[in-house]
Amino acid sequence: DLLPMYQSDFRAAIRLMAKIARAVHYAHQAGILHSDLKTGNILVDEQGEPHVTDFGLAKQCGRESNLTLSGMVMGTPSYMAPEQAMGKTKHLTTAADIFSLGAMLYHMLTGHAPFETDTPLETLRKVVEQEPVRPRQVHGSIDRELETICLKCLEKDPARRYGSAEGLADDL
Repeated sequence: DLLPMYQSDFRAAIRLMAKIARAVHYAHQAGILHSDLKTGNILVDEQGEPHVTDFGLAKQCGRESNLTLSGMVMGTPSYMAPEQAMGKTKHLTTAADIFSLGAMLYHMLTGHAPFETDTPLETLRKVVEQEPVRPRQVHGSIDRELETICLKCLEKDPARRYGSAEGLADDL
């Protein structure tokens, strides 16, 4: 798990997340939506470089996958965007991956995903209906600007998130 080594070093976490966001932006530029970004799908090599893996749920941006039924929820609930949690697979955009990047950043900063419960269904409900606890409430040492960046990614309304993963990387 890549999280423990970054939780106490926010600067290293920010550098890593900026690299991950740029890699995701590259995929988006190629028309690929990952759809299941989470800490477990990031491998870090011996040089400390991250690699985004597991494109099993990926799809072309703006297209519904032929592999799943419309309305079927696929992905990891704790990192899933609200629109994805509601089964709106036909309407997913790169904003869904931006949300997941924010959930990963939140996890790296606080030690847990923004939405976690005992059951996947309850987690999906929280993703859709509740706001996450502010990262600074978990760890007061988190910089306010970093908290703002993280929470912008986790906006319920996709239009209020970063317009691109590159924009997120630039702010980080």
